Amino acid sequence: MTKRIVVGFDTSNYTTSAAVCTEEGEIIANLKRPLPVSEGACGLRQSDAVFAHIKNLPSLCRELEEYTRGADVIAVGVSARPRQAEDSYMPCFLSGIAAANSFAAACGAKIYEFSHQDGHIRAAVYSSGAEERLLQAPFAAFHVSGGTTEILRVEPREVGFSVELVGETEDLNVGQLVDRTGVMMGLAFPCGREMEALAAEWSGALPQVKTCVRNCNCNLSGLQNLAQKYWNTCHDARAVSASVFASVAKTLQKMTAQLDLRYGKTPSVYAGGVMSKRYLQSVLGRRADTYFAEPMFSADNAAGIALLAADAMRKN
Repeated sequence: MTKRIVVGFDTSNYTTSAAVCTEEGEIIANLKRPLPVSEGACGLRQSDAVFAHIKNLPSLCRELEEYTRGADVIAVGVSARPRQAEDSYMPCFLSGIAAANSFAAACGAKIYEFSHQDGHIRAAVYSSGAEERLLQAPFAAFHVSGGTTEILRVEPREVGFSVELVGETEDLNVGQLVDRTGVMMGLAFPCGREMEALAAEWSGALPQVKTCVRNCNCNLSGLQNLAQKYWNTCHDARAVSASVFASVAKTLQKMTAQLDLRYGKTPSVYAGGVMSKRYLQSVLGRRADTYFAEPMFSADNAAGIALLAADAMRKN
């Protein structure tokens, strides 16, 4: 019997991604190509991101062939916008839309469009260890990355989610704080993985840092200024890295506590590139009913998009 599969595409401002899942919703491929960033830079312009995706997509599609050969591609999903909002738009997603439509047309498959945010939530739920529970009742989703720092009140639907924004950053995103600090210290962008390794080497005392969280919203620019001052004082990348992650953990703990006061304690799942860091998980995981996406499903990926398309096919 011919295997029936679903393919997903995601073209964020950081990664070109494609994924394959079975029609029952089991991920069998999660492929990624990071976008190149110039030395000393902290990100990409949209025009550069689009160009990088166009360069990455042909080789990524060739790699997909290993998983699609001899199979029946019944649906293709793609992230078409950052969030579920009429004014939500970023040019980088046009690259994925073009690739997904071409791929679907060649396979004779139905195509479904979703938001990048919904893809993150779906991938996080899939890899949380509590997929069945989280798809049956409202929960809180934290999306913490270079482009987003948000708390979402999520209500599962037959396909996708109904999402309400509960809290967010009012200036920098957590990933921006990490990357700007790392670049300041001479590390290569993106800096999270190297900073986490450096932080793990530090066992000394850290300066007390006051974090700013009000009504589930946070401000992080002050933490960047404090990291700069600390670096100027100690010139120890291990200490500064540890201080930044400790400050981020404290900020997210406060946001979670204020969320619990507002809605009562509901299941919470954390996703986004920053949340793949084990230190943050060790601190935030002290709260009961807390779940984390596995690292490969936490950062930008197309797995959630493929799963959403599979969900849509099963509904139809």
